[in-house]
Amino acid sequence: MTSSPANRPRRKHPAEPSPRDKVLAEWRGVDLSPLERANAMAARSTAEIMPKVLKKLRIDQRQLETEILKVWNHLIDPSVVAHAQPTGLHKGTLFVSVDSSVWLDEIVRYRREEILARLQHSFGSDQIKRISFKIG
Repeated sequence: MTSSPANRPRRKHPAEPSPRDKVLAEWRGVDLSPLERANAMAARSTAEIMPKVLKKLRIDQRQLETEILKVWNHLIDPSVVAHAQPTGLHKGTLFVSVDSSVWLDEIVRYRREEILARLQHSFGSDQIKRISFKIG
């Protein structure tokens, strides 16, 4: 006589293997220890997990990059803004793409220090330490 699924007793944790499942797994040669370890892990609160998730997603860094893009158009000379745009920030170096070699030369020779000083004044010298310009 077989028991129907409706007549079987319900387990507290559906992912937890029953004694019957353990015996069958042993007989079949299946290792249930990873599943048992996963079930044994305690749930953690969101407050404990979120700082690690945000750090891995680099939310603070991306927020700073977005803020730099917003401020760039208002802080820097419009003639420079027309030809140069920030593309990223990595380890304190702001990367800026310039549309031509003529403007690259102009910015690097005459305006680099002014641009760096303005950005450091707005965001702090610990956030923006250097600027790297490239054609792109």
